[in-house]
Amino acid sequence: MKTIFKTIIIASAALVAAGCGNNAGKQTAQTQVVEEVAPSVSVVEVVSREVPQTATYTSTVQPYVKNNIAPQMAGRITKINAEIGDFVKKGQVLAEIDKAQLQQAQLQLHNQEVELQRLRALYDAGGLSKSDLDAIELSYNVTKTQVENLLENTVLCSPIDGVVTARNYDAGDMYTMSMPIYTVEQIKPVKLLVGISESDYTKVKKGDSIEITADAIPGKTFYGKVEKIYPTIDPATRTFTVEVVVPNSYTTLRPGMFARVTVNFGSNNNVVIPDVAVVKQQGSGERFVYILNEDGTVNYQKVLLGRRMGAEYEVLEGIPSGAKVVTGGQIRLKDGVKVTVNE
Repeated sequence: MKTIFKTIIIASAALVAAGCGNNAGKQTAQTQVVEEVAPSVSVVEVVSREVPQTATYTSTVQPYVKNNIAPQMAGRITKINAEIGDFVKKGQVLAEIDKAQLQQAQLQLHNQEVELQRLRALYDAGGLSKSDLDAIELSYNVTKTQVENLLENTVLCSPIDGVVTARNYDAGDMYTMSMPIYTVEQIKPVKLLVGISESDYTKVKKGDSIEITADAIPGKTFYGKVEKIYPTIDPATRTFTVEVVVPNSYTTLRPGMFARVTVNFGSNNNVVIPDVAVVKQQGSGERFVYILNEDGTVNYQKVLLGRRMGAEYEVLEGIPSGAKVVTGGQIRLKDGVKVTVNE
């Protein structure tokens, strides 16, 4: 009985071993089949083309000229002739200050002018020395200058064509020299100051055309030109300042508006690839792509990317024109693996 039981155990063990052997064989075969299946990928042939070298910066619209209108001395304001928002012309009278001092100076000037004419006649007749005549003429010229200065500071005119953006006093107020009576800004044209990277310093030229958009005016593009290029680089930001002037013929742009300025630095002939072909290496900022070789294998290739243009990247280094790059299926790839290309 023991012999029969022992025989049964041995037979069972043999069957189990045989079963395990068969399963292991099947698993090995299945593993070999998986390893032999080449990953399926999508590829695209890339070529070189002209790539516009543009960059967009933010800025604030500023008046082309800003003038604070104020006299050189304190005085009573007798007239206010313009309000905030009024468009004014160059030479237009904006405000007047009490003229008592001006009138006194004008009377004195008139008296000196009459006296000067009389003394000139006397000098011509030989009854007055040249030095005495010169002294009278000097006194007259000094008074004349005082009258002109008082007139300029009593009748305040706009020095530019522009719009009144501030009025700080009313008629009857005493001007105290604490702040200007008016602020007038020229907004036709306007200007923008743009900070551009020092690496592009040699690419910007006076007269270059610039595109401007403003968030406050969606769907509208304005065009200006580079009028000034500042000669120094800011050591803190490593940027230089460019002054862009926009005609603003219809005064659509207003000082203080947030704007985006697009600068075109020309174009470069470089390879362009789809953004889906670019893979970022984990743990670093490096980018790479897989390039398909003629033997059906792929190679890992590090690339230096330039500008992004929608769904494409400009490639500065790493890929020759005519190369075939993988655009789908990269997750299963490694350097040197053989692949199947989707038709």
